[in-house]
Order: sequence, then C-alpha cells, then structure tokens
Amino acid sequence: MVTTVTPYTDSRNRAYTGEGYDGVVRISVNGYYGTGVLLSDGRTVLTVAHLFANSTPSSANVNFETTAGSQTIASTHITLLSTYDAQSNNDLALVTLSSSAPVTANRYSLYRSNDEIGQTMTMVGYGLPGTGDTGTLTTYSGSPLRLKANNQFDADSATLKSQLGSTMSWTPTMGTQLMADFDNGNSAQDALGQLINYPGLGLGQNEGMISQGDSGGPAFINGQIAGIASYTTSLSQGNIHPDINGITNSSFGEIGAWQRISNYQQWIDQSQRAQYQNAPTKPSEVQTHIIKSNTDTTYTYFLLQFTGVRSDPNQLLSVAYATRDDTAKAGQDYIAASGTLVLYPTENQAVIPVEIIADHLVEPDEIFYLDVFNPVGVSFGEGIIKLTAMRTIMSDHSGLLA
Repeated sequence: MVTTVTPYTDSRNRAYTGEGYDGVVRISVNGYYGTGVLLSDGRTVLTVAHLFANSTPSSANVNFETTAGSQTIASTHITLLSTYDAQSNNDLALVTLSSSAPVTANRYSLYRSNDEIGQTMTMVGYGLPGTGDTGTLTTYSGSPLRLKANNQFDADSATLKSQLGSTMSWTPTMGTQLMADFDNGNSAQDALGQLINYPGLGLGQNEGMISQGDSGGPAFINGQIAGIASYTTSLSQGNIHPDINGITNSSFGEIGAWQRISNYQQWIDQSQRAQYQNAPTKPSEVQTHIIKSNTDTTYTYFLLQFTGVRSDPNQLLSVAYATRDDTAKAGQDYIAASGTLVLYPTENQAVIPVEIIADHLVEPDEIFYLDVFNPVGVSFGEGIIKLTAMRTIMSDHSGLLA
C-alpha cells in the first residue's frame, strides 16, 4: 500500500521504522497476505475476516518491522466476527500472538467517537504500490513495502447505497463502514461528488487509496485506529464514470471502504479480554508484586470494578487510564499504557493489562502507577477525581550467580 499521487519511491509515501507505524504488520496465512495493526495489549492484532475466508482460520504468521529489525510471530488463536458476510459487513478478525510483540512495536488504542466523517485520516499498509493515474503496479516484485497516505472519510457506505440503489450490488449495514474516494483535484474523478453530491477534490500529493494487500490495514485519526481497510470499488451510474481508467485497481476515481471501529468497539474489547492469560476475576487474585522475567515479557493486570447500579441497564461506563513512572521507567521496565476502558451492559468489571519488559539486570524493586480518571456514567465518590494503583516490579534472580 498504497496507491498514491506520486510514486512509491517518494519518501513522503513510506512508513519508515521509528515514525510511529511500527505496530502496522504484515499477516501471512495459507499463501495469502494482508495487513494488521497491533492493539494496546501488545499481543492482539486487528485485521479483516476475509483474509481467512478461503482457509481454515487456525494459524497465521505476523511480521513486525521495527527499529530493532524484523521479527515474525505465529498466532495461537484467531477470532472472526461471527456475523461477517459476503456483503463485506462485519469484516473483522483478531489474531492472538504466541508471544508479546517486540518492545519497539507501537501499540494503538481505538478511536471511539462516531465523528469520523469529514476528518482526515492516515492509512498504512503493505499492499501493492502504484499511482492514481495507472493504479496498482501488478508487476512489482520487490520486498514488501509499508506505505502510507492520507484521505478523508467522506460518507457512510449505507448512505451511498441509499442513493445509488441497485448500482451497488451489495448492501452495507448503516453505521458500520466508512468510505473515501481517491481524488486528483479534478471534478471528473471526484467519485462521491459526482455520484451522490458529496464534493471534495482531495488532499493534493498526500492523497492515497488502499490496494491489494492492504486489507486489514489501519486508518488512523489522531494516532488512534478509526477504520480497518476492507475493499475498494469502481462505481458508475448513467453517464457518470469517475474511475480514470475504468478498471478496479485503486486508481483515481475509485472508492475505498473501512470497517468503522467506533461501531465495533464492544466486540473488539470483549474478544480481546477473552484471550488474556491468567487475568484476575476478583480483587483477591490481583498480584501487586510482579517478578520480571529474564527472557519473556510478562503481564500485570489492574482490575477495575463497578459496584453501583446503572440508571439505565444499557448504559456504557468508561474511564480513562494512563501509567506513570516512579522508580520503574516506561520503555525500560514496562511499556507505557493509556487509553479508555469501557464497561458494557452486563459488565461490572474488566482488567487493564500492562507489559513488564524482560531483562537480565539485577536491580532493586521498582514501582510504577496506573492512574484512572475522567469517569463517564459513574462516579469515584464525592470530591474524588482520580484513582491510583501501584505495582512493584521485582527482578528474577533465579539462575544467576551470587
């Protein structure tokens, strides 16, 4: 990925290591490949269900490119959204890794607001390169490239269907897919402007479109995952033919669709939590002292419980959270974590995982904190605006000479 205005050799189109995209990964499964994105727990990759549609979804290999080099990790579990269908509805899957991702890989949180339409996003992926004038470079045989480009979410895909009717052969569910067209500054290639009167001439040389192999790639808004690349299409109606070459190959005038993460956050959160290993289910199981491994990343879990009564049984409760250094330092002793924890209807508790980084150093015990704040739908108590929990990291001295 992606087809862009300028050639893929233009540095502005490259998602180099160390630029914040090292959690965007290449997924291989039974001879096929796609793209995915690492979630905040460091062990779950979000991608598309259709990558596994032609095979038994039992395993996949996930390749990371980071400042520390290339590393491939196998999966232990693949979870498909059970309502995925041939209409490209609910096209999401989660890949659980057999070990934690490299420490140098970026972890990403979800974009949870439903105000994506009209916003500029950054798409990243490993699909075929190309340009908007000619489409994907099908003869490309070089090493996989992680590329990036920008676009704007223009509409919900069901809005397009409601206005085009049978011109679209599939029926997207309202509120579940975001669409963007590939503009070149000319109104003739402004697909959504021509087809449904949603005009926009693009972002100039920063504009791009997803291509073959980008399926599962993220679209970021403010560094959070707002969409997952699902498909592209070339649409015409009457004498309106926006596609610059009339071929569905990610060229100017085509339209891309992303699964809308704000709509699927509950499935993502709860499916991710279901794979956590040895997570506490009650306060007595919470371990506040964690032994740091010499070889493998370990986890500490913070348990959040709601003991009140919802005024509405369908109400969502949420808090923001962020780790904070003391003698333990983020990036050296643990991986910084921040985001939003949501308790969905029928849920009264959930855990926040934090990764403890392995090393061979003999160190004194070190501590760090997790702050929980900005409660929505719930109160911490009169006058209380923040809750704080502490963890102590202890070195594993086993096997070391005295």
